Amino acid sequence: MTSRFPRRALRGAVAAATTIALGAGLVGCGDSSGSSQDGGSQGKDTVTVALRTPNWILPISAPGFTQGENAIFNQSLYRPLYQYRLDGTAQYNIDPQRSMAEPPQVSEDGRTLTITLKDNTWSDGKPITTKDIQFWYDLVTANKDKWASYRAGGFPDNVAEWSVQDEKTFSITTTKVYNTAWFVDNQLNRITPLPQHAWDKDSATADVSDLASSPEGAEKVFDFLTAAAKDPKTYDSNELWKVTSGAWKLEKYVPNGEVTLAAQPNYSGTDKPKLATVVLRPFTSDDAEFNVLRAGDIDYGYVPAANLSQESYLESKGYTVSPWYGWSITYLQLNYNNPKTGVLFKQPYLRQSLQMLIDQPTISKVIWSDTAAPTCGPVPAKPGTNTDAAGCAYSFDPAKAKELLESHGWKVTPDGQTTCQSPGTGPNQCGDGIAAGTALEFTVTSQTGFAATTKMFAEIKSQMAKLGIQLTIKEVPDSVAVTPACEPTEGTCDWDMSFFGSQGSWYYPAFASGERLFATDAPVNLGSYSNPEADKLIEATQFAGDESALTAYNDFLAKDLPVLWMPNPVYQVSAYRSGLQGVEPQDPMNLMYFQDWSWK
Repeated sequence: MTSRFPRRALRGAVAAATTIALGAGLVGCGDSSGSSQDGGSQGKDTVTVALRTPNWILPISAPGFTQGENAIFNQSLYRPLYQYRLDGTAQYNIDPQRSMAEPPQVSEDGRTLTITLKDNTWSDGKPITTKDIQFWYDLVTANKDKWASYRAGGFPDNVAEWSVQDEKTFSITTTKVYNTAWFVDNQLNRITPLPQHAWDKDSATADVSDLASSPEGAEKVFDFLTAAAKDPKTYDSNELWKVTSGAWKLEKYVPNGEVTLAAQPNYSGTDKPKLATVVLRPFTSDDAEFNVLRAGDIDYGYVPAANLSQESYLESKGYTVSPWYGWSITYLQLNYNNPKTGVLFKQPYLRQSLQMLIDQPTISKVIWSDTAAPTCGPVPAKPGTNTDAAGCAYSFDPAKAKELLESHGWKVTPDGQTTCQSPGTGPNQCGDGIAAGTALEFTVTSQTGFAATTKMFAEIKSQMAKLGIQLTIKEVPDSVAVTPACEPTEGTCDWDMSFFGSQGSWYYPAFASGERLFATDAPVNLGSYSNPEADKLIEATQFAGDESALTAYNDFLAKDLPVLWMPNPVYQVSAYRSGLQGVEPQDPMNLMYFQDWSWK
């Protein structure tokens, strides 16, 4: 969902835990590796970072590859047109130092945005021009059905005219007068210049031309680039990926293993790398990562919730421990299109009952060791503010949940099996499509590798069992991949509930609207939630010039429960060597700027 799915999913929506094989020698438990705080585990010019292996290199998002590690990897190699920060100091939240263009100039009628590129070059010395922007636009326009960031009516459908004035300047005229903040933060954030002079071809042996300037040619180029991106074993050898614009270049890539980034000597940005090398090291589980962290064999890692009691030990070994707060929400996805259980999820009273059985405050405090806070709706709390459930539409209330079920025709059997006793569509009946004897039993598909998540669902399962609602918890390496958006007739539509929020289900772009998450047929609406009123309110956020539309959207969905709101953990509690500078502040939109890092 990252925005991105996102380590996440979605990181944002989504992040999935990828199973990684590590050599046994990496998972040690010793007190210290003896490495210097001033030089890290691999020397003065290198940093080792705990991060899942990225598996998508093309800087055009693809369905199933929107995890947060891919966004971090992509932006290290390929700079987006605009980068953002949420500190309130910059126009439209645009980071003026990192961005490749000046903030857009907006016409008096609010429909035309004129953008001027700064002076930048590709790693091979060629200038980055509007031709590289046009190349990106041609590819996504001709292949929008294969682009994970596309939603019908959104970019590029909402562009009435795309015009290139010269090598440095282009303009976008929109079909309507949008809220400029929304358009800049949630539409222009997708633009990434691509090296037209190196990539505009349909095979490795073909000559570069203007092939992508026609829709048919753009489809061929896109298919060629996508096929290369789906072949990770060639990432570090394919000539395509050697022409980059970012602060880093790919030096070594091991599928499902370590990734080595080297400082790009020809980087034209102002934020030059201070380190020579960054090693991204994956782990099979929280326990595996923490063992290596305790042993002092990694420079930047994280402390699992179950191990936060060892914070003082890590600090005694020269680590700084710091929570990484996110611009995010966490939720349990419901599959409205499941041919068996979808009719249940479509009942508002049932969603309310299920929500009332999730004790967000206690789970946040006890299981997540106070590193999570309740999610109350689709608009996230300000990063770093530890909210409580007082502002939530539904508090933890098992008695009210029981009353709701019984008043709608269910025979509640505590610690047994609750079933529909009064089928029908009346106010005191189970609801449309629910047959007599239907049981409340669901399977939750969740992530492996997170001890806190396992404990959380054990608690939720226990609470629901007290009202005769049976949960089966199924842990898989990649919960996103096996719970896709689907039609009821598809074999892949047999999932009930899906959770990918061990580090936040969804990380927002700078403007926290919901057109990619909760609108009908939205690209990250995996559960196929659809409500005309929600669609209307989501659309309003794209046009309103103040906060009222965002508030109305949040209040409606907080009550309508398109998903079940869950405790929102920090992305992670980071632990990094005290001699490592530039890590803070950790980006709330889930990006990592390794070029800022250095050793004392």
